[in-house]
Amino acid sequence: MKGSNESGNEKRVVLAYSGGLDTSVLVRWLMEEMGLDVIALIVNVGQPGDLEAIREKALKIGAVASELVDARREFAEEYIVPAILANALYQGKYPLATALARPLIAKIQVETAWRYGARKIAHGCTGKGNDQVRFEVAAAAIDPSLEVLAPVREWSMSREDEIEYAKSRGIPVSVTVESPYSVDENLWGRSCECGVLEDPWVEPPEDAFAWTSSPQNAPDNPEYVEIGFERGIPVSLDGERMGIVDLILKLNSIGGLHGVGRIDVIEDRVVGIKSREIYEAPAAVILIEAHRSLESLTLTKDALRGKRPLEDEVARMAYEGMWFSPLNKAIQAFNQVLSERVNGIVRVKLFKGNATVVGRRSPTSLYDYALATYDSADAFDHTAAKGFISLWGLHMKIWAKSEKEKGERSP
Repeated sequence: MKGSNESGNEKRVVLAYSGGLDTSVLVRWLMEEMGLDVIALIVNVGQPGDLEAIREKALKIGAVASELVDARREFAEEYIVPAILANALYQGKYPLATALARPLIAKIQVETAWRYGARKIAHGCTGKGNDQVRFEVAAAAIDPSLEVLAPVREWSMSREDEIEYAKSRGIPVSVTVESPYSVDENLWGRSCECGVLEDPWVEPPEDAFAWTSSPQNAPDNPEYVEIGFERGIPVSLDGERMGIVDLILKLNSIGGLHGVGRIDVIEDRVVGIKSREIYEAPAAVILIEAHRSLESLTLTKDALRGKRPLEDEVARMAYEGMWFSPLNKAIQAFNQVLSERVNGIVRVKLFKGNATVVGRRSPTSLYDYALATYDSADAFDHTAAKGFISLWGLHMKIWAKSEKEKGERSP
């Protein structure tokens, strides 16, 4: 395999490092318990925080190297854009923010292992989460020869034990003001779980949200945005052409102000359990709704019908860690072909938590006013309908006749 390094250094491990309690403890644990040289890897996919400080923190803890990779553009162009083309929503609701970032992080982790000659990679995922599956399956799809270490899945330390471990070794971990929630953020969205949210009957409290205003407190006047698409890809906002990263950030801000993008869902995890998740994804909600609407204007009925089941497949594969599967690659190629016609502008109304498409136009539109109108400009041949209906329903007539001859009554 290209890039594979099966004769690499067995003492080196590349750790997907976030700077939080688990991965900070992991740096030292991998050194002390396994005698490994740790290369910490921080991948910037749009998460908050001082990432340079996090990179330096890994070195202070004991990592032999610490790298910060800005992958925001790659994340947007190679992962988010295909998700937009697929209108990808897991179980019809979740825009897959965390799920889409994990295969990219795994890819960069594998590439970093190649550069350092490391034979091992590691992550800090738990044994019942989705991310362990996403990291490990993605890594195996790129270089199956690498060994994956997942100590958090195996060790017996509680959170209190981890804090004590960190304190005893001088590992800087903030434990004074602890959020009751587990949060993950990137360009495409924010996820929030744990705490009171684990009771599916309890309405999410406002402190569970950070990106969006409460719809009831959102502005009393709607705001309209116009999103330009070329080949299915968002390229402009309100007439201003901009890169996909900037466009997503701007829509997150505008949509969040109007309370757009709050998602409360019971979802099925990869490992077989159900979990209650709270998501905030203003840009994702707006862009997928706008893209789907533009497709309805520019694609044929058969193309739309054939595409819809594949959208669910893309969402499922992203969620379940199969992003690099041959099927996903094939569906992406299919979507790119159809997207050649998905060009135009979509007007979206943002108001009190809703993103509603109120207008769309396209140079490749299949909408024909003369065929659609009922006024004097009507060019549709109404007389053709009789023969069409006769042929369209012919098989039903034949069926009914057969049933009657058998003495059976039709419904």
